[in-house]
Order: sequence, then C-alpha cells, then structure tokens
Amino acid sequence: MTDFDVVVVGASLAGCATAIQLGRAGHRVALVDKRPDPAAYKRVCGHFIQSSAVPALERLGVLDELEAAGAVRGHGRVWSPYGWFGDPAGPGRNASLSLRREKLDPLLRRRAAATPGVELLLGHALTGTERTPEGRRVELSRGPALTTRLLVGADGRGSRTAALAGVRTRTSDNARFAYWGYFEGPPLGTGASVHIWFCGRDIGIATPTDGGLMLYVAFPGRERATAFKADIEGELRAFVGALPDAPPIAESRLAGPLVGKLDLTNEWRAPAGDAVALVGDAALAADPVGAVGCGWAVQSAEWLAEAVSPALHGERRPAAGLRAYRRRHRRELLGHSLMAADAARGRPMAPPQRLLFAAAVHDPVTARRVADFASREIRPHTLLSPRALARAAAVIARTRVPQARSGARTAAQ
Repeated sequence: MTDFDVVVVGASLAGCATAIQLGRAGHRVALVDKRPDPAAYKRVCGHFIQSSAVPALERLGVLDELEAAGAVRGHGRVWSPYGWFGDPAGPGRNASLSLRREKLDPLLRRRAAATPGVELLLGHALTGTERTPEGRRVELSRGPALTTRLLVGADGRGSRTAALAGVRTRTSDNARFAYWGYFEGPPLGTGASVHIWFCGRDIGIATPTDGGLMLYVAFPGRERATAFKADIEGELRAFVGALPDAPPIAESRLAGPLVGKLDLTNEWRAPAGDAVALVGDAALAADPVGAVGCGWAVQSAEWLAEAVSPALHGERRPAAGLRAYRRRHRRELLGHSLMAADAARGRPMAPPQRLLFAAAVHDPVTARRVADFASREIRPHTLLSPRALARAAAVIARTRVPQARSGARTAAQ
C-alpha cells in the first residue's frame, strides 16, 4: 500500500505515540524510520518523563506495560543556594516516570506496529516531499513514493522532515553542554526520585531508573568542555561529587557508555503548516535541563491526533485541524519554552525565581507550586502570579524576623 491518511517520519516516542493515536482513530498510517533495527533507541537523550505527561501515557494504554518493564515512579527534590525543598507528594499528585530508552523505545514501537491501520516501515529514510492537491507526496530511500493527506515529522532535533518541507527553524544559544551515564551503586536515600542541583551556572541531576541504576548528569558551562572531553568519567565523577550533599557516585560503578552532547542549541519550528505537522523535538527542542523532551513528545502527539482526526474523517477541513493543533501547541508550551531558553543562557536567577526558591525551602505551598511548574503541570503565568509572589515574599519576611531577632540577641550577649 502506498496511499495513506498519514505518514509519520520517525519511530521513536513522538512518532510511535502519533501512529498509535491515529491508527486507533481508524486512519491508515505509515510509520517510517531510517533505522532498520526494531530494537533501536535514541541514545543521546535522557529517559525522564515529567508527571504532566503520565496521564497521556495512560490514555495511550501503555502505562501498565512501562511499569511492568521496571519504570520507576517518583517525585523531585531541588537544591539551590537557599537550601533543599521537595515536591510534597500526596493524594492526587502525579508521579514522574523513569525508564531507560533502550526499553521505552522498542516497547512503544512494538505497540505501534501491532495497532490496526499502522504499517511500520523500517530502514526507509525520507529523501523528499512535495505538495499535491490531496496532501503530500513522500519520497523514501527504498520502495515507491507514498501519497498522504498529512506528513508528520517526528524526527527530533534538526528535523529532516521540516527542512524538506520548507519549515523555518529558529534557534537560541545554550551556555551549557552535557555528559551523563548510568551507574550501579547506593540509592539516594532521601525517599525522592529525581534530584537537581542549581549551582549557579552549573546544574547537576541524579535520577534512579529501572534495573536499580542511577543516571548522573552534569550540565557545566561551555568553558569546561575541553577538560570534560579529556577525561569524561573523571570529570563527571568530580562534578557530581562536588555537589552539595553529594549523591553517592564515588561508591558507584559505571554501568554503560558515557554519553555527551556539546551543542544544546534550542530550536523552534511552526508545529503545523501546509499539509505537514511536527511533534516532539521536531517542533520544539528545549533545554534538556528541564527534562521535558520525552513528555512533550507524547503530549504533542496526543494534541495533534485530537486536532486532525476529525479532518481526516472528513468532518472538518484539514487546514482547520492543523490550525487547532498549532494554537494548542503554542498555548501549552510557548511560555515554558521561552523561560527555558532564557535559563539556558546561564545567567544568574532572576529576582522572582530567587524569591520562589528561597520561600519554597520554608513553605510547602510554594514548594508545591514550584514543583508543579517544573513538572509542567502549571504554566508560567500561574507560577509568577501576583498572588504566588506575594505569598513567597510574606514567607521570606516571616523567616527573616526570627533570624534578625536571634542575631540581635547574640550581639547583645
């Protein structure tokens, strides 16, 4: 078959989720990937899925299978110069999910291939596309050309689909690079899952995952890249070991290859255009410090399927469905992406962020608000609302009064 309702390029998280959603809705979907191995997985990527995306995985019908594969659920803990604070877990709180990509990607690919209406085409690279009256013609490296009403790019950073379809890319600089690896060793011992350290320009992350492994990540400033490249493991261990209340990397053994990415440039593209749509990192590749890529991949796939499925069934014009997806994508992610791009410059925290982080150490309500933002449960305007900032200021004022009195008594003595 060469005629499809949708051709999805990229059979990783975003592409598989899109194919499953649209296949279940009764559409004919070609899921294309240049890699011939059905067990292939994305290596230059973390595995963390924010809690805001877990309901989308549940609606996709794969959450139980991910947990059976060993996925670790949890909540976050944050260190800043003001001290530690955590996400106050409790009833009604979604938990994040961690499952290595070598398990996650093949699992979703198998589920997509088993979905009625989805045809998995491995070992086929996209080589060209052109607009037709009915949609798009898609040229592949093998086999005949495909015709489709909608072409979906799910091929990540530097999307070839976007380039061949003429979608413009906007970028902004990132002042950090990253190296990471999986280690076997003692647990964090705090009862929380992901730990993140904000140490000025440098950021460290520790995340437990399946198989009893710990992922340690260093996000140093780019001026340290030469030293890291000369001794990756030594520099990673030294970086993590120097974090305040350092996690037990010194007692841990490296359990796989170390991975690094020196260019973390932020990328934006219009998520929908002329019979083409983009999901996941192909539409928006944000600073990986926020660990949003996997979650946004699954969520944007769901938003696209909801918007375009009626059009593919003939219930509305295709262009209207793509406009609806573009509006939803912008509404949900634009504010987050702009704040992430600003933070990626490596500048000191802005005054509102310093205020919220300082208050979160003393106030569970502020801590929950910051955690909700970090997990993308709320948008920036909610985090930075006048009411939230006023509460944080009041918390800081209350904590400083006892400190001032204690200092005065000490001076008098």
